Amino acid sequence: MHTEANQIRNIIFDFGGVIHDIRYENVGEAFVRHGITNLGDFYSKDFQTPEMDQFEKGLLSPAEYRNYIRRMTGRNLSDSDIDDIVNAILIDVPAERVELLIRLRDSYRLFLFSNTNQINYDCFTSRLQQKFGFDIFERCFDAAYFSHFMHCRKPSPDGFRQIIDEQHLAPDETLFIDDIAKNLDGARTVGIHGLHLASGTILDLFDKERLVWSK
Repeated sequence: MHTEANQIRNIIFDFGGVIHDIRYENVGEAFVRHGITNLGDFYSKDFQTPEMDQFEKGLLSPAEYRNYIRRMTGRNLSDSDIDDIVNAILIDVPAERVELLIRLRDSYRLFLFSNTNQINYDCFTSRLQQKFGFDIFERCFDAAYFSHFMHCRKPSPDGFRQIIDEQHLAPDETLFIDDIAKNLDGARTVGIHGLHLASGTILDLFDKERLVWSK
């Protein structure tokens, strides 16, 4: 089947790495600044511990996750130190991406599906409200879904099924965009089209507010 851009009516965006610029290496560098140099596979883009998975599913509270960090590092880090380390991944949301999303709502139903955690969520919602003066999740999307509220994280198909069911979406009219290829698997399992944003930004995907894409 050849799916053209003009058959797409709904777009689900990932957040970090697609809309919000992030840098995974910042977290490791932040640990080093606090004197913790032996991280191993403790944190990376491609692997995270079961505890981080649980935190992103909202099954560990921020307090429980901070205590886990203290146990893993053997350091009596303050809550503020740990939050600074966890939030080091967050860079910024460029204004032109927000402007694009607002324009796109004239042509598509837009949704967000993000693997995140409560510490990051509290940080970026506050920063972005201060930067833009409005809630970008309400302004840019029909609905925003965050893994720690859903108790489900990508690439599990369950999160995509929830979005389809709650928003009454036709999967074959829906596109999911993510910068991590494996996260597309869950979308494709339930019949949603997947687009891997391997390079560039979302601004490269649209021409005069219309999607430029084919499968």
